[in-house]
Amino acid sequence: IQQISLSKKKSQNKNRIGICLIVGTMIGSGIFISPKAVLEGTGAVGPCLCVWAACGVLATMGALCYAELGTMIMKSGGEYPYLMEGFGPLLAYLYSWSTIIVLKPSSFAIIALSCAEYASTPFYPGCTPPQVVTKCLAAACILIITVINCLSVKLAYRVQNFFTAAKLLIIFIIVISGIVLLAQGNTQNLKDPFAGATTSFGAIGLAFYNGLWAYDGCHEVLLCCFLFFYNRNLPLAIIIGIPLVTVCYIFVNIAYFSVMTPTELLQSPAVAVTFGDRVLYPLSWIVPLFVVFSTFGAANGSCFTAGRLTHVAGREGHMVRIMSYISVKRYTPSPALMFNGIVSIIYIMPADINTLINYFSFAQWAFYGLTCLALIVMRFTRKELQRPVKVPIVIPVLVVIVSCYLVLAPIIDKPEWEYLYCTMFIVGGLLLYVPFIYYKFNWTRCIMRPLTMHLQLLLEVVPPEKTK
Repeated sequence: IQQISLSKKKSQNKNRIGICLIVGTMIGSGIFISPKAVLEGTGAVGPCLCVWAACGVLATMGALCYAELGTMIMKSGGEYPYLMEGFGPLLAYLYSWSTIIVLKPSSFAIIALSCAEYASTPFYPGCTPPQVVTKCLAAACILIITVINCLSVKLAYRVQNFFTAAKLLIIFIIVISGIVLLAQGNTQNLKDPFAGATTSFGAIGLAFYNGLWAYDGCHEVLLCCFLFFYNRNLPLAIIIGIPLVTVCYIFVNIAYFSVMTPTELLQSPAVAVTFGDRVLYPLSWIVPLFVVFSTFGAANGSCFTAGRLTHVAGREGHMVRIMSYISVKRYTPSPALMFNGIVSIIYIMPADINTLINYFSFAQWAFYGLTCLALIVMRFTRKELQRPVKVPIVIPVLVVIVSCYLVLAPIIDKPEWEYLYCTMFIVGGLLLYVPFIYYKFNWTRCIMRPLTMHLQLLLEVVPPEKTK
């Protein structure tokens, strides 16, 4: 009986840890920057809240698919090993290339821009901050975070822990304030929620892009797979954790609508700042301060993971060898971190937040769909693999169908240049894959060797095996 009791307690503790990891990973900058774009794509309060709920359902289904993949193929590298097992090295390489060149830098840029937007808005009351100010602040944010991650792993962890607490605190303040306002009768903007809804085939897709950006950390539940593998608690943590985040996001949006009409929300330069000015005065400065903390912490997490992915890609030969090198003094992958920071700053220069979200989401959901398709394919081609977690086949089928819609609908309804640029960047990876990886053309002697030598001396970095 005592052993059974201890086993139950351990299982419950693992459930709590898993739920906390999922909630802590998913809640980031998205809930502070996406509400305007989701409302713009739906046109009314009712459809807006429905999109947020649907995004939560889709994120849950996608996470369950990833739980099966993560417990079936226990390898690190995100989607890379699943695409490798399902479709072979070409698609796996394109994912690795796209993650380093498109997904991680654009994600870092989006979060840095949102941090800069909330940092600058209080200094321009009643109007939108100038773009040059926002972009300069975003570039400064990227530089500071890159330097922190290059200097020390421990410092990066401490920054992350502090700003994660700030993130959860501001969400708690907004949700509780919204509940109080609703209890006081501030429900006029919720009485006829579907009035004035104007949607289209592509607009709903763009609304989903922005809503799903706030749920993007759902695929990070792979980090929990090894923790829950033996007692199969991962699906339960997903089924509890992601709906908790969904409820939280819906309550945050309801809190916004309790003090702002849809028109006022669309006109607000920073929704959470406007909410704080109307509800928490004279302590309204708390909201932009803690939102900046939250987005800064999310940007730090994005930089930390992106640097490691680029480092691994360099080690596997998918990027130039210098990317796999490590600082002699600080044991950080500084070349990979610097590369990610430079590309992120380049993305900031010509684009705004919504353009970057569309650019990011287009590529991200193409690979999410392919990953879930790989799960379906392996049900028939890799029957011998053990599946401690096995989801009904209808779930990955639905995720693949929705992914196709999310990739194609915005292009069909309203073609934009960012989709073409994103496609060019992804397909452009073939120009490197064919000669240097497929045919193994040795270009290091004539081109990269002297450059690598000078960068080694400048950055004081060595191959990882030399640090052991």
